[in-house]
Amino acid sequence: MSKKVVYVGKDLEAMSFAVNYHKWILEEFRPFLGKKLVEVGAGTGSFSEMLIGEKPENLALVEPSEMFKFLEQNISQFETSASVNYYNSIFSETADKLNETPDTIIYVNVLEHIEDDRGELEKVYETLEPGGHCLIFVPAFMSLYGAFDAKVGHFRRYTKNELEEKGKSAGFKVVKSKYFDFVGIFPWYIKYKLLKSDSLESGAVTAYDKFAVPLTKQFERFLKFPAGKNILTVLQK
Repeated sequence: MSKKVVYVGKDLEAMSFAVNYHKWILEEFRPFLGKKLVEVGAGTGSFSEMLIGEKPENLALVEPSEMFKFLEQNISQFETSASVNYYNSIFSETADKLNETPDTIIYVNVLEHIEDDRGELEKVYETLEPGGHCLIFVPAFMSLYGAFDAKVGHFRRYTKNELEEKGKSAGFKVVKSKYFDFVGIFPWYIKYKLLKSDSLESGAVTAYDKFAVPLTKQFERFLKFPAGKNILTVLQK
């Protein structure tokens, strides 16, 4: 079973400005989205808002940190025909309380915060309906791990093979797995390894999101890179 960890809220809020980045992730996930969704580690709801736009029947939002109150406030403002439920807890304590058996469970920049990630994936496999998908987005390469990772509670950064192996050991079939955002490796390495920064500023996120992401997205649409700042993986039960 996964252990409860402290999510560092304010340090991660800057990622809410990464609109193009989140749209790019969602585009990669879209073919595997079902109608009964669970988003684990929903934060303040920036990705949840996009999931509502996909018109699910059910959306369960799981968030253990102090960001939960902002999540409820933000998402309750949207008109949707979906049944939206909120859980101020971790997934392992929520899975048995879900109103519907999910066909899709989503982890965007969350699995790295969970010490027992193998146990978490086993619980996801147990919870999903047959044929359902687990959609995962995580940071890549321990060689990029720095003070910021430690500050926000990252237990690890992954390699693609490591994440695939952990998914398979939980019982999943890997249906998609790729490195993501090759260009982002270089500014990340400079800022967080060479300069040893431990902060993520909203201005920098906005600038990268506006100017670099659209170009990088086009490059990666046609070219397969052997590395990236992140990993995007789709597992099927």
